[in-house]
Amino acid sequence: MTPPMLPVFFESVPVGEVLSRENGPAFRYREEWTGSQGAFPVSLSMPINKAESGAERVMPWLMNLLPEGEPLRAMSRVLGIAAEDIVGLIMALGRDLAGALSFQAPAEEPGYLPIDGSDALERIINELPARPFLAGEEGVAMSLAGAQDKLPVQLSDGVLSIPVNGAASTHILKPDNPRLPGSVQNEALCMVLARRCGLPVAEITTGIAGTRSFALVTRYDRRIESGKVRRLHQEDFCQALGRGPAEKYQHNQTGRQGPSLSDMFAVIRDHMTARDTNRFLDAVIFNIAIGNVDSHAKNYSILLHPDRAELAPLYDLMSGLAWNGITENHAQDIGGQRRGRHVLGRHWRRMAEASGVSATATVRRVSAISEKLLAELPAARNEVAAMPAGEGVLLDEFVRHISERAELVARNLQHADEGLPTE
Repeated sequence: MTPPMLPVFFESVPVGEVLSRENGPAFRYREEWTGSQGAFPVSLSMPINKAESGAERVMPWLMNLLPEGEPLRAMSRVLGIAAEDIVGLIMALGRDLAGALSFQAPAEEPGYLPIDGSDALERIINELPARPFLAGEEGVAMSLAGAQDKLPVQLSDGVLSIPVNGAASTHILKPDNPRLPGSVQNEALCMVLARRCGLPVAEITTGIAGTRSFALVTRYDRRIESGKVRRLHQEDFCQALGRGPAEKYQHNQTGRQGPSLSDMFAVIRDHMTARDTNRFLDAVIFNIAIGNVDSHAKNYSILLHPDRAELAPLYDLMSGLAWNGITENHAQDIGGQRRGRHVLGRHWRRMAEASGVSATATVRRVSAISEKLLAELPAARNEVAAMPAGEGVLLDEFVRHISERAELVARNLQHADEGLPTE
């Protein structure tokens, strides 16, 4: 029997193992896992009744657990592991990841190292670009996907701590982005606005550490039971569809089109309920209405329970309208139209028909969500301004741009179809 390259655990329970194969890593479930009452699939792309999945599924699944771009390169330099060595990086980092699984046996002494005040937190934030996730620090082995600097932390009794030896984080700390002024308030505004519009969304607040500000997002894939942090399993839509991180945008230069909205609706239709279909439709409309051009397939996720799958709360919501140099093209097109300001009623109807949802109901939801968004925007703005990081530098500009875009999205439902491009 081929020895495992990498064992996979849920808490202390073995789930399966990543195996070495000639054409790349494979994954095999353990029989004791598949026969247990609480078993869940590691991915919808690797169903629990399939004994072994090959590299075409396993590699995208693993790659999507790691960061991208410069954070991946910086982490590779710190650890001395090639960025292309996906299995090696997971071995080094796989103690606290998105979802419920870990890739090392549980340590005897998991715990938390409190961050000693604002100055210490500011130093950690300033070090993140060169040392993502505090890679290389003794006992620290964690990772999150994405190209943005971020840090998994625990929050307990108002104190932030670093998880060590496989302890589970409870929150994600996201520092301000010097290239995108006001990014902390932008994300907080969009997340609060989504909640006020009735969309399930991760909780968020803001904070200050010296000269730095940050967003602090509560992890929806964690829960507290009897004082202990428990993990919930989840995956993003790239993992569910067996696509690598480079394919997260529908239109890309990889030579293979990334997931379309109809592809993502199909996953929901095959594995979830009508309630999830409606929630996803609302999320798509909301992202167009706020100008969130980066709502790609990795920024939507699925919670995987033993008996069902469901759409995860929204996260990573941000409007790109107020900053210069940000593309106007959305991550997935709406009925062939990529630019939010050009999306008309016919584009919404075309998207709905391709995705197996009611075109009439879709147009009604666009109108309703745009109206609700505009009504809730002033209160959302005030809620963010009252958070610890305050208004920041561009909060009112974000509000103005989102308001203008939401009004245009609603108005375009009745706009004559002539005269606007389809792409």
